[in-house]
Amino acid sequence: MDHDSPAVPGSDSEEVRCEPSSGPNQILTKLLQFKVYRRRWLILLVLCLLNCSNAMLWLTFAPVADECAKALQVTLDDINWLSLVYMIVAIPLSCLTTWMLDTCGLRLTLILGSWLNMLGSVLRFIGVLPMEMDVHVRFPLVLAGQLLCAAAQPLVIFSPTKLAAVWFPQQQRATANMIASMSNPLGVLLANIMSPLIMGSPNLQDLTKLLFVYSVPATVVCFLATVGIRESTPPTPPSASAETSNSEPFLQGIKLLLRNRAYMLLLLCFGSGIGIFTCFSSLLEQMLCVKGYNNDFAGLCGALFILCGVIGAGALGLYVDRTKKFTEVTKINMCLASLGCTAFAVFSQMRGQKVLLAVMCSLFGLFGFSVYPVAMELTVECSYPVGEATSAGLIFIAGQVLSVVYMITLGALTKQLADSPLSVCVDGGTLSWRVPVLVMAGLFCLGTCVFVCFFRTEYKRLKAEQDAAGQSHKTHTSTTTDTHDTSHTDNPSHTQDTIDTYNPSDTHAHNNSDTLHTTPTTSVTLNTSDTLDPPDTIA
Repeated sequence: MDHDSPAVPGSDSEEVRCEPSSGPNQILTKLLQFKVYRRRWLILLVLCLLNCSNAMLWLTFAPVADECAKALQVTLDDINWLSLVYMIVAIPLSCLTTWMLDTCGLRLTLILGSWLNMLGSVLRFIGVLPMEMDVHVRFPLVLAGQLLCAAAQPLVIFSPTKLAAVWFPQQQRATANMIASMSNPLGVLLANIMSPLIMGSPNLQDLTKLLFVYSVPATVVCFLATVGIRESTPPTPPSASAETSNSEPFLQGIKLLLRNRAYMLLLLCFGSGIGIFTCFSSLLEQMLCVKGYNNDFAGLCGALFILCGVIGAGALGLYVDRTKKFTEVTKINMCLASLGCTAFAVFSQMRGQKVLLAVMCSLFGLFGFSVYPVAMELTVECSYPVGEATSAGLIFIAGQVLSVVYMITLGALTKQLADSPLSVCVDGGTLSWRVPVLVMAGLFCLGTCVFVCFFRTEYKRLKAEQDAAGQSHKTHTSTTTDTHDTSHTDNPSHTQDTIDTYNPSDTHAHNNSDTLHTTPTTSVTLNTSDTLDPPDTIA
């Protein structure tokens, strides 16, 4: 390539300046503004702590239901309502939450969720304070606090996909979604460990200590969210898809989703999977106790299910971020999870199979539970440009509705046993769960088969980002050609206007400077100080 501009003495490179002020250069300037900021990790941390705290408040009472019932002088069914209220409240509030996330933004949603979570935990603590109070007032206060915590759940649990989309670049989205999503089951695991340790005896003093301990992290997270989250979106987007996030109005987005065949198939199949996981976690102790497996072993199986799921989700998140194989990973994992669920249904009806049951629960969590964040990313890919909260929120709503349907159905399929000598169940173990667990496995296998055979989709969000990169390449080519045609002039002081292409899909790190090196002999310096703010960091 011939250059008529004078070279810098003593240097084999040529410095050329271009001002991104008009024409195709504006597109280049727009692409150069795709940046990431260090503060995204603070927002991710706050969301993780909030998600974990909310899950701990959800299952505070379940592991120590008998002790809490005696301390509050209520029935065991009343204590069970403290957990069930989460599921009931989530269904009607979910639609409002999806609208709020996509319309009002991430900051307002997370701050409101943190305040509801904190106020609910404090109200529960007030209800059990050792002071003069009518016994009939304590439980309603605790239930009211639990209602506030339940109202915060949709605000929190819908946020990971939104946060990953608007704050993280495409090579980190699945990992960010995984970290934020898996903090919820981590909170469930912590509640199952901490509640029995703190609630040593069925008295009001231990219950007061228990609810105080759980209110502390909720208060700390509320402070961090209120002070630390300063904006819903970064000053400049991390990707082309983030720039067009929420491009569809809420109601229009709902209509597009209902007409999207791939999305509706994912909603039914994966929503069914969420329902199965909820039933498995809630009914595990009742399924095992009738065959002589005590509560400690059931708790171990539940812990292995969650722990292996978190580990698997970490591995899948990193793999999917590198390969973008959302569909393949989801299909393979659902198939393997179906095998684990079927094996559990068989071995749970046998006696003395602790090792096999523990292994099956671990595999079920490793392959089934871990695919949740990947599937949430897949919903966004197949439904783009519909808002992330709307597409992921409808999946969650379907899962909650099917959870209620499945739990009622499985409970109705139980059979009364005339005798159960090995049973260690609290109620005497007179119910047989053979048919319900087989139906549960059958439903999971059915959903998996339908998904594997019929689900096909293009990755619309990735395609939009690739199209944006392709448009910038075409602009670069045409602009450079035009410039070189006019650069051969008799004026030796003429400065050549050359544009280099910046591909936002590149995953390698860039130096935090305005100099882009195009060839070993040419460097291009962009004078963009008036249009581009320096990022906190560039990944």
